[in-house]
Amino acid sequence: MTKEAGEYALAVCTLASGSKGNATYISDGTTSILIDAGLSGIELERRMSGRGINPSELSGIIVSHEHIDHVRGVGILSRRYDLPVYINSQTHKAALPIVKTLKINKTFACGRSFAINQLVFHPFALSHDATDPAGFTVTAKNVKIGLATDLGVATGMVKQHLKNCELLILEANHDSAMLEQGPYPWPLKQRIKSRTGHLSNEDSRILVNELKHPDLKHVILGHLSEINNTPEKALSHVGAALDGCRASLNVAVQDTCGEMIFLR
Repeated sequence: MTKEAGEYALAVCTLASGSKGNATYISDGTTSILIDAGLSGIELERRMSGRGINPSELSGIIVSHEHIDHVRGVGILSRRYDLPVYINSQTHKAALPIVKTLKINKTFACGRSFAINQLVFHPFALSHDATDPAGFTVTAKNVKIGLATDLGVATGMVKQHLKNCELLILEANHDSAMLEQGPYPWPLKQRIKSRTGHLSNEDSRILVNELKHPDLKHVILGHLSEINNTPEKALSHVGAALDGCRASLNVAVQDTCGEMIFLR
């Protein structure tokens, strides 16, 4: 962190994004949370340290769904730093074998907003092969951001929730041709392409084209497949939707943290 609290409305940093682990840091300078913690506790601590984030100052962890690449480090961080975990009831039940005992469990429901101090979160349902997966919008000081990865189709409801965000973290999982021609077995290819799988680069381009607006500042593409996509292909496909728009376009990757983005 390089700015003092009060100099920005929201700070956002993707700590990891991909099939091996996902975690996003969000802060208003006073309240700081992780959305998902899908790396080991040690690796999450290392990545936070590299961005000047003290895990003992987190206010909680919010869980999108129970897949291991989103919850691997949730339990250990919760117990080590006395962190509350915000998770819906079905996801908590499904994640228990991985997260085990949580220090504090706080339940949310898709469609109902909740606040952690001055940060307001609105979880909304996604189409993915998990028990009750959620995307989120986060609002502070009239700045709104949206996060929706791990979804097979962007429904009208998803699009409605993601309207008027200044920053979007959206899935661009695979290049359709690479997936078709790649090494995955046919049933896995079908699962990825299904309405409960993952968005392609083209799907993401269409979604960004519908969501762009004059005040959109940043688009971050997440959950790229290391086998069925490349950052260059994702940026090329989705970038076409931002022609004439001043928003920056970046890719969140698996092995390194993204830059800390500050929104005023």
